[in-house]
Amino acid sequence: MSTTEHDHSTTTRLSLNLDGTDRTADVDPRSLLVEALRDDFGVTAPKIGCATGDCGACTSRVDGQITKTCLRLAVSAEGSQIVTTQGLAEDGELDVVQQAFWDEQAFQCGFCLSGMIFAASELLAENPDPSEQDIRWAISGNLCRCTGYEAIVAAVRTAAARQREIPQRG
Repeated sequence: MSTTEHDHSTTTRLSLNLDGTDRTADVDPRSLLVEALRDDFGVTAPKIGCATGDCGACTSRVDGQITKTCLRLAVSAEGSQIVTTQGLAEDGELDVVQQAFWDEQAFQCGFCLSGMIFAASELLAENPDPSEQDIRWAISGNLCRCTGYEAIVAAVRTAAARQREIPQRG
């Protein structure tokens, strides 16, 4: 990470792995990670919602951990591996959870999608057969103003059933 002066503003070079690709950008050292991801690296999946970590719109996976990127300075992600919902698809195919959200029409505006998909993925990694209560608890850190949550719960149930059908490697 290096710091340079540009027209009386200071930027910091930030290098990270974003959705499987090594990337570098000059960022304002005061910017939040969600701002740098969107403004400096050009990804659109994480959204700027509440900027307090309450809504989940900015959620990404940072070094394997689900992270609300509005609560973290961009410069703290130097050398990190970051996965956004844009990076979950493989070879143009949505992952199981993304496909279930699509099939169940579990989103409208898409603002909550990053938080909901990462919360659902994390839940299903820990509990392959969650109850409705488990699902509602897992997504409770995310706000959706469009769907009323019923379709989201249905999508998580669909994803769970589909994942249980996939032969396990090992």
